[in-house]
Amino acid sequence: MIISSTLDFREAARRRLPRFLFDYADGGAYAERTLRRNVDDLADIALRQRVLSGAAEIDLSTTLFGRRQALPVALGPVGISGMFRRRGEVQAARAASAGGIPFCLSTVSICSLGEVTRAVPSPIWFQLYVIRDRAFMRDLLATARDQGAEALVFTVDMPVPGARYRDAHSGMSGPNAALRRMLQAIGKPGWAWDVGLNGRPHRLGNLEPMLGKASGMNDYMGWLGSNFDPSITWSDLDWIRSEWKGPLIIKGILDPADAREAAAIGADGIVVSNHGGRQLDGVRSSARALPGIVEAVGDRLTVLADSGVRSGLDVVRMLALGAEGVLLGRAWLYAMAARGEAGVTLLLDLIAKEMKVAMTLTGARSIAEINRSLLD
Repeated sequence: MIISSTLDFREAARRRLPRFLFDYADGGAYAERTLRRNVDDLADIALRQRVLSGAAEIDLSTTLFGRRQALPVALGPVGISGMFRRRGEVQAARAASAGGIPFCLSTVSICSLGEVTRAVPSPIWFQLYVIRDRAFMRDLLATARDQGAEALVFTVDMPVPGARYRDAHSGMSGPNAALRRMLQAIGKPGWAWDVGLNGRPHRLGNLEPMLGKASGMNDYMGWLGSNFDPSITWSDLDWIRSEWKGPLIIKGILDPADAREAAAIGADGIVVSNHGGRQLDGVRSSARALPGIVEAVGDRLTVLADSGVRSGLDVVRMLALGAEGVLLGRAWLYAMAARGEAGVTLLLDLIAKEMKVAMTLTGARSIAEINRSLLD
């Protein structure tokens, strides 16, 4: 099929993936109202069209955490993305490296830190969850440091897994889940050959020291529910700041008070995020939360944003609302599921082209010129 937008990638992914994987990627928590708000609220952000502004040369590059990059975006962490294409985290990391942007590896990835860092020439970011076993968290931090991870993205909005009803209906969880997944895989022979048979091992690479070499998809949902720690407080993050000397980015901030707490512990950045609508349904969208958070802490740390971004136009909208960079989630996952590394490369090319159109027609010639003055 012809690919001209993220919506095309989504449809191609839907056709190719077993239902349990597509619904896992596509779905959100409860009635999915926040998931829809993320997209709709961002789409409602109006920009001021300016003409004859002389914006013939557009510079899309920016600097985040001391490193110059080609676009003000990064590939955000997505759990088990290695199930969407053969060794998917490696493919995505290669596309990000070639595109001159960061790739962030999830704690619950199929490919381990070591496998990904050996495959790409540029440093990656590593995402860490709040885990009950603090000794294991320290081990993961040490591994990330030893493997040359450049930044730590610490996710704080998942002390417990959200109630994702689609997963129970699709076979990702619920009764007879393994059998249902197998039957769905049979109906998707392209995926079954690429990932089911040739994409092994399917174990959670970073958790192998804890779960063992026999771990796999059956362990994923159970591990999430039993190992996250809802008792953690801001004071508990002091030891993470002391253990991690590189850039520390706190992901999952929706309230200015929490943003100020992140700044107070010495974080270098935050991600304004509601986990793509996958945690607490009914909360505000990232686009609505972003301006107040930028006003509260934008002069103290780097503010990034995610959730609802589906295009280069959406990236410009987030930047105009005050973000300094944007993390892509579903957008790159759809692209990789559809066409692998080449799909992610095409997605980044589309985003760059869409950004250039939006910047030309708003009179912004560089990322630094995208600000609230572009809002209508």
